Amino acid sequence: MCACNHQPQPNSEYARLAELLQEYKDQKGALIPVLQQAQHIFGYLPEPVLKKIAEHFRMPLSQVYGVATFYAQFHLKPRGRHVIRVCQGTACHVRGSAKILERVERELGIKPGETTEDLRFTIEPVACLGACGLAPVMMVDDNTHGRLTPDMIPDILAKYE
Repeated sequence: MCACNHQPQPNSEYARLAELLQEYKDQKGALIPVLQQAQHIFGYLPEPVLKKIAEHFRMPLSQVYGVATFYAQFHLKPRGRHVIRVCQGTACHVRGSAKILERVERELGIKPGETTEDLRFTIEPVACLGACGLAPVMMVDDNTHGRLTPDMIPDILAKYE
């Protein structure tokens, strides 16, 4: 939705996909950039999109699916408006990141890798966020929250509509 509250037409995403595929017509090695841009259009890579991409590049769907599932940047399910990344690195682990993750799960009613029904949040545990001095730490979108305690989680989540 744009700033003027205009609702996109149901097939406008597919029109944009068609334009994208036309832009990459006859280009070898363009699968990954097309998948990246298609995910940007749809927010994730639904099966009908993967099928259209496979048809466009004249390759088996299994090959396109294999690339989409190999790289962590691609997502085959809808993701929340806000992605919560909870650090699982050594410093965070030692300082209680498991309890932080448990509290996030309990507050949202979902497990790691899942998205809330209202598409508000997705939880992604990560190996390291590179903010060891702030351990335990989590990020919501591009915002870093450090020196966390489980009791801080409800207030943090409430800031993200």
